[in-house]
Amino acid sequence: MGARNRSGKRKSGRKKDKRPEQGQRVGSSFAGASFERSQVLGSGTQTTKINVQAYAAVPTALNSLPGLPLEFTGREDEIAKFLSMLDPGSGSGAAVGSVAGLPGVGKTTLAHAVGHAALDKGWFTGVQMVNLRGYDPTPVPPEDALEALLRALGVAADHIPPTLDEREGLYRSQLDALGREGQRVLILADNASTSEQVRPLLPARHHAVLVTSRHALPGLGTRLFNLHPLQPDAAVDLLHQRLEVADPDDRRVEDEPAAAEELAALCGYLPLALQIAAALLADDRDQPLSERVRMLTDAGTRLGGLDDGERNLRAVFDECLTRLTHQQADLYRLLGLHPGPDISTDAAAALTDQPADKITPLLRQLVRARLLTQNSQARDRWSMHDLLRVHAQEQACTTMDRGRVPRRRFETARTRLTDHYVRHAEAADTHLQPPGEAVSTLFAGREQALAWFDAERENLLATAHTHARTQTALDLGFTLGRYLEWRRRLQDLVTVRAHALEACQALGDALNLAGAWNNLGGALKELRRHAEALDAHRTALDLFQETGDTRGQAIAWNNLGTALKELKRHTEAHDAHRTALDLYQQTGDTHRQAIAWNNLGTALRELKRHAEAHDAHRTALDLFQQTGDTHRQAIAWNNLGIALRELKRHAEALDAHRTALDLYQQTGDTYGQAHAWNNLGTACRGLERYAEAIAAGENAIAMLTQEEDWARTGEAWAEFATTLNASGAEPSRVREAWEQSATAYIRAGDDEAAATSCANVENPPPGT
Repeated sequence: MGARNRSGKRKSGRKKDKRPEQGQRVGSSFAGASFERSQVLGSGTQTTKINVQAYAAVPTALNSLPGLPLEFTGREDEIAKFLSMLDPGSGSGAAVGSVAGLPGVGKTTLAHAVGHAALDKGWFTGVQMVNLRGYDPTPVPPEDALEALLRALGVAADHIPPTLDEREGLYRSQLDALGREGQRVLILADNASTSEQVRPLLPARHHAVLVTSRHALPGLGTRLFNLHPLQPDAAVDLLHQRLEVADPDDRRVEDEPAAAEELAALCGYLPLALQIAAALLADDRDQPLSERVRMLTDAGTRLGGLDDGERNLRAVFDECLTRLTHQQADLYRLLGLHPGPDISTDAAAALTDQPADKITPLLRQLVRARLLTQNSQARDRWSMHDLLRVHAQEQACTTMDRGRVPRRRFETARTRLTDHYVRHAEAADTHLQPPGEAVSTLFAGREQALAWFDAERENLLATAHTHARTQTALDLGFTLGRYLEWRRRLQDLVTVRAHALEACQALGDALNLAGAWNNLGGALKELRRHAEALDAHRTALDLFQETGDTRGQAIAWNNLGTALKELKRHTEAHDAHRTALDLYQQTGDTHRQAIAWNNLGTALRELKRHAEAHDAHRTALDLFQQTGDTHRQAIAWNNLGIALRELKRHAEALDAHRTALDLYQQTGDTYGQAHAWNNLGTACRGLERYAEAIAAGENAIAMLTQEEDWARTGEAWAEFATTLNASGAEPSRVREAWEQSATAYIRAGDDEAAATSCANVENPPPGT
């Protein structure tokens, strides 16, 4: 686009002293142009019913393009794409393009900007706009649009024929005559709702048409551009510029940058919503952005907070529903029951109680109406813009408030959707259980189950949150644990475990209460909240003892031992794991005996009883091999390697860690691979194979950083620093590694470990 000064006027790059040739456009004016064929008589202004003005005998009739708002921003890439289509060097035929997008996304303003940019390049002698009002109760028929355009082209009113076909023929002949004279016109057909409105306006050649619509208009042969909301930075810039236009001294965006970003997000980066929010802020110059953010944070009042008296986002969205069929509008409202950010075709089928092949065409119709988006990569997934989702939720609530029958229907639909998620989550979880357990046939295997969990994670979490203190929260809280721990979604893990506990308490479910406490303790341990984890496991143990659940007591003792180890209470940890092992032996649970042996070995290692630790890990490995648990074998090999290293059996330790790495890679556990790489580096250092040790340490650091496990990343940097020091690396490199270790520990909230790493920056310990 051309440069624009603060008044909104464009700077002309043409020399003012050059006289134009006949028919040549200068700037945005038609001064000096040839209009010998003009049949407009008299003078004055005539206004048609679609608000297109034609000035008699005034040669600027083809330049109806309004100026751009000063806050227009963030559409440089889109403008460039349109200009590549409009470039006269791109072909001899008519250039026809259309821009489609959801209401309020800025289609019309973008079309204006493209028109200005094309004029600045000298590609057109004029731009003529016609508002087709396709989404009004009475859209403009094509014959009326042609009448307005013909008048703008210089045809007298009494020379305009009465029928559509005749007007279309005259319109094209007028454009053809202009083309023969070397003139080129850009027609902007705004707010089209049907192809029938636009087709008669298409020129045969030479000229160009740009159409804006909420729909993709079929059968026109246009190049379609889908317009999306602004990027976050551009959205904040729009807020800033709009406030600055109202008051050049307004510094609220600079003073509250975080609130400005949050406000832009709450507006869904939608230009119309941003403009309304900015207008409300400009009207109340003392209101902090953070206050406006609080007003919009509640989804129940968000749309009500986007109404400046002249523009009302809810009304815009309401109007969209009037153009839908009953089935389409009903589906839109039902989708408002869905709590997550997107929905699969199967979930939509469950929600609507329709087969997937029946609901897909309806979903596609909502996509065409720009009320829904189909994922370009996963074609069976659909999503709504955030503000449309809020509107759909409002619509669902309004429908349910109409009476008992619609309320029961919508509640039944919500139950079907919830059951779909719980049933599939439970089925997927069976593929993450230890070998030997029965698996569901809903999924072909572990990889497919994990892929389903990955795709539905946000929806499952939203469902658990929406149904807090209910059986749904309880079921999902127990079912999602293995998956979330596998993917290291640890904060999510604590959240769903807490939901399950609250649900047990609310439902009076004594049977699952101990398990819920135990699961919460395990989640807290993963976040290194060890004191809280210890309390949770003690509560679980008491409850299991009250019910006489031996297996449950064994699980609680095992987890108690882990929490005690992290609190450096190693003797108590040893005793707890020993008790767990005895109880597992009573129950005959071989797999859990292996887990207890593995944990007992870790406790023995902390007590410096390395030979016993070695034997415990060896026993655990044998038992895991018996049960066929490949992933647990990897853990046992890793721990066995550490025990061998402590016994100075470095070559055997290296082999053990390599075996662990191979098994972790087989099972796809990147977190386990990171641990194995870290231990491989330590083993190589013990063998003075420093190059291999450094490479292994770098792998571990990269993978743990990717996992965002800052405590383990701190440990890996510390091991790396020790290896560098032992290898004789430059002191500056060693210091940098210790600094990185301290930084990671600080991010993990482990101030004690961070202090130790900081102390080693200036006085690194000898490499061992």
